[in-house]
Amino acid sequence: MEKRKHLRIPMKNLWVDVGDGVEVFRGIVSDVSRSGIGIAGLPERLNVETKKMKIIISGKTGLISMNVGSKWCADGGAKKSVGVEIDYAPGRWTEFVMGFEGTSKTF
Repeated sequence: MEKRKHLRIPMKNLWVDVGDGVEVFRGIVSDVSRSGIGIAGLPERLNVETKKMKIIISGKTGLISMNVGSKWCADGGAKKSVGVEIDYAPGRWTEFVMGFEGTSKTF
């Protein structure tokens, strides 16, 4: 059963830096919604048990910085994927996501 409040929108070519309070790692945004982000390609060293993480997304729209919390983690061997919930989405993030809602375009 799907519990999501907002539709997931697939993304391509969108990079994210994830800080766990100790180290910063680069990953790839796999999908977005108004309240969460799927991130792939992160190293096993990323501590998803930390309560809060900081992310910076870099793309054509510039940089967007947000505080997030880990919701789920999938181990894929040397790399892992995580789903994060956005603590507070800045207006730029909401506008960015709304630009893709109801369309079939991928960033």
